[in-house]
Amino acid sequence: MPSLLDRLKQGIQKTRTGLVTKVEDVLLGKKEIDADLLEELEYTLIGADVGVRTANDILESIRQRVERHLVNDPAELRQLIREHLLGVLEACERPLAVAKDPPTVIMMVGVNGSGKTTTTGKLAARFKADGKSVLLCAADTFRAAAIEQLEVWGQRTSTDTIRQAQGADPSAVIFDALQSSRARKVDVLLVDTAGRLHTKSNLMSELEKMRRTAARVVPGAPHEVWLVLDATTGQNGLEQARKFTESAGVTGLILTKLDGTAKGGIVVAISRELNLPIRYIGVGEQADDLLPFEPDKFISSLFET
Repeated sequence: MPSLLDRLKQGIQKTRTGLVTKVEDVLLGKKEIDADLLEELEYTLIGADVGVRTANDILESIRQRVERHLVNDPAELRQLIREHLLGVLEACERPLAVAKDPPTVIMMVGVNGSGKTTTTGKLAARFKADGKSVLLCAADTFRAAAIEQLEVWGQRTSTDTIRQAQGADPSAVIFDALQSSRARKVDVLLVDTAGRLHTKSNLMSELEKMRRTAARVVPGAPHEVWLVLDATTGQNGLEQARKFTESAGVTGLILTKLDGTAKGGIVVAISRELNLPIRYIGVGEQADDLLPFEPDKFISSLFET
């Protein structure tokens, strides 16, 4: 059975090529740290989507060290970049909110096509593997296939799904699911909400109504609101994430399709810009391809061969 580190290395191979290998190419054979080298490094970091602010910070840190004669060998810069990226991710970490009395309610939000329903199903598999009891709530009542899609994941993971007819009020579905969760003393309730554009204010206010309904039935709910983002959208995902964070009270991020992009630096950019922890990353189609995100393991898998 491959370790988490092995799975990560395999899953983010494209990002490694697009970021670390390119940094190594820039540094290769260089004898001194000069303006041209720093400019090339900055271009490489921004190209890998780590974000302009993070790239600027890294370059500023290098310049200061060079001026104070703390570093003069270009080969040392790889380690400095590694330490800085790890520092950004660790600064955004925070413990998971867990309900004092079950269920812990996790609401899944995001735009259409980000992989939200599939990710909800994969999370059910992961929580159950950790020994927790799980219930699924099909609160995406708009998309015809969404309820069925979630039920398929429910069957695959032996998890019950609370649903109503297509077109039902999502808040009513959540109400039913919360009542059922409490009666069954379920550990975790995963709520799949309809994909919505962050620009549609009526849909965003509907999310707010769902949150209020949850809080009335289970104090403190939803305990977590996770925004599912398609990593291949890169910097465009950042704007989506900002809007969702403002209106949906997002507490954590899940980045899907990370195996499909060389611009996985977006993990760092998005975590830093929003000061939110990455909870999981998706690196494939299978149920066990949703991996828990640990900053040190992620950075190690990028920088270690």
